[in-house]
Amino acid sequence: MRIDAFLRESPMFAVNRAARRFESLASRVLAADNLGFLEALVLAALFFEAPRQVKPSQLAETFATTRGNLSHCISSLEAKGLLLRRIDPNDARAYLLALKPLGKRCAVRVIAALDRMQKEFESEIGKAALAEMIRSLRKLEARAVVR
Repeated sequence: MRIDAFLRESPMFAVNRAARRFESLASRVLAADNLGFLEALVLAALFFEAPRQVKPSQLAETFATTRGNLSHCISSLEAKGLLLRRIDPNDARAYLLALKPLGKRCAVRVIAALDRMQKEFESEIGKAALAEMIRSLRKLEARAVVR
């Protein structure tokens, strides 16, 4: 197609295409636990933050997503019996999140799977090249922020 030359040079298209493929890869890797990528990230974050409980707003900020997206994710994880949502005793408008025992076991599997993927990327491309790619993506992302 005539647009192919443009697409080969387009960072926006390359990032979007890579994101879709990474999402597909993550779906395959996480399928055994019936998790999406954001659900996996939430489980990993809660695992690493334990015993401290985390507020959904903190996760939304950390993962650069909306509180609505995170709310759906938390509801799904709660329905799967992986996490517990409690009202914050210091602020009745907020919730605190903690992993249930099943969620802890699932988080360990998720972390191992994400770690394997990271090692495969590092083996294929090299740690230095990955680090440089991430720096470049962050620069592009910063330019894309609405001003």
